Formats: sequence, C-alpha cells, structure tokens
Amino acid sequence: MTGDIIDRKTKSLQDVFHLIEEITSFQKHVYFVSGNHEWGNNLRNELLTGLEQREVQILNNTSAEIMINGMKLNLVGIDDVSTNHEDMKKAFTNVNNQEYTVLLSHSPSVTDKYFDIDADLILSGHTHGGQVRLPLIGPIIAPDEGLFPKKTKGVYQLKRNQHLYIDSGLGTSLLPVRFLNKSQLSVIEITD
Repeated sequence: MTGDIIDRKTKSLQDVFHLIEEITSFQKHVYFVSGNHEWGNNLRNELLTGLEQREVQILNNTSAEIMINGMKLNLVGIDDVSTNHEDMKKAFTNVNNQEYTVLLSHSPSVTDKYFDIDADLILSGHTHGGQVRLPLIGPIIAPDEGLFPKKTKGVYQLKRNQHLYIDSGLGTSLLPVRFLNKSQLSVIEITD
C-alpha cells in the first residue's frame, strides 16, 4: 500500500482497520508506506500502531527481502517524498542490488527528485489518476504534477529495465468526484 489510506480530515480509523483486516485475511504479506495525508492527520501514530497490530509491515525508509513463489526480491519503502519525509540512503542501506528491487513511494515525484534510483520497479499513487480526465485532453490536474500532468496513472518506462507504475487509487481529493477515471486497485505480477 502506497499511502493515503486516510485523509487529513479522517477522525475515525474503524473503516480503515476493517479494510485492512479484510485484506490481511487473504494476503499474508502486506506492506505500507506513508502518504502526505498520513503526515497531515493527528491519528497518524494510532494508524501505524493499528496497522502493525494487524500484521502490516511498515516500510518507513527501510527494506525487506522477501521470497514469493521461489523468487527472492527486495521491497524498499520510503516515507512520503512530497512532504520531505523520505530517506533514500537509509531505505536502500541493506539492499542487495543483484536481486529484483521494488520501491514503494507514495508520490511518483520521487523520480523527478532522484534520478539514480536503484530499483527495477517503482510503485506509487498520489495523483488519483488525474481524478478528472477529459476526452482527447486527458487529466486536468494532479498533485505535484500541476495542470495537464504527464504522469498520472499507468506504466512509464524510466530506463531500459526500470519502470514506474502509478495506481489511480480508490479515493478522491478536494472534491469527491472522478470523471472518466475509475477507482483502481491493482494486481501486479512479476515474473522472471
């Protein structure tokens, strides 16, 4: 999970914890990095404690080596870059760059701030897919991307063997409106 599972104005974590319990009931390995809304909400520490109690591993500028279906990979997570809480050096400290590496970063702007990210795949959200998209024009505005943003959702090739994937997420920001931009929960399969 790449952050913003709560809003700055969220006053109760009951629904969030219910969703997490549903997810962890069928998926044993769940990882989380913070988004800008977690950093702007007074319930942040309660949220993080509740996630840990529900066996969600929080990757706050840390990494984990995991094995899935016989494939070893690095999962690296940074705290939100759009609020300057990330520590790339710390996050990549114990990473074996010979293994496939996935970076979880709430904001795709991490690729603008850091040009030499040692990850094969970068997963992010934050943009809401542009939230409102117009025919032939595309997205109107996205956080950190400004008007008529170029990176809002989907797959972007950064280098020969490096990709950024931006999920448009489930929620909205500012106004509870989506237009030509469905809510999204992605399943990504990595094969060798």
